Amino acid sequence: MKQNIAHIALVVNDYDEAIQFYTEKLDFILIEDTYQPEQDKRWVVIAPPNSTGATILLAEASKPVQENFVGNQAGGRVFLFLATDDFERDYHKLLAKGVTFVRDPKTADYGKVAVFKDLYGNLWDLTQYGENHVMQSRLS
Repeated sequence: MKQNIAHIALVVNDYDEAIQFYTEKLDFILIEDTYQPEQDKRWVVIAPPNSTGATILLAEASKPVQENFVGNQAGGRVFLFLATDDFERDYHKLLAKGVTFVRDPKTADYGKVAVFKDLYGNLWDLTQYGENHVMQSRLS
């Protein structure tokens, strides 16, 4: 049996502003943007360049209860993890594009990490796993 996580839903205020942030600031690729008339919503899928794993489904809040979770889907914890093969390159690239880091880079047992926030305040780890870390083999 083979299974994969295909998408992680990320609740956003507005499809277009979210697409703009993720494609222009993080260099993500817009994989799909399809209008679904039966539900009057869009199916918007993004992913980091050259990735083959799970994607992010941008889901515009459509109810007041959903609006309360925009920017805080994990209760203030780091919610998403962006793995890179070159931490220094991507860290400096994100800084140059105006991405806000809330925790400075550090080296840990598992590799290098810094925490940034997206346009809504969701926290992300930018991580480069060490060559012997179990995640390194999963990402190669």
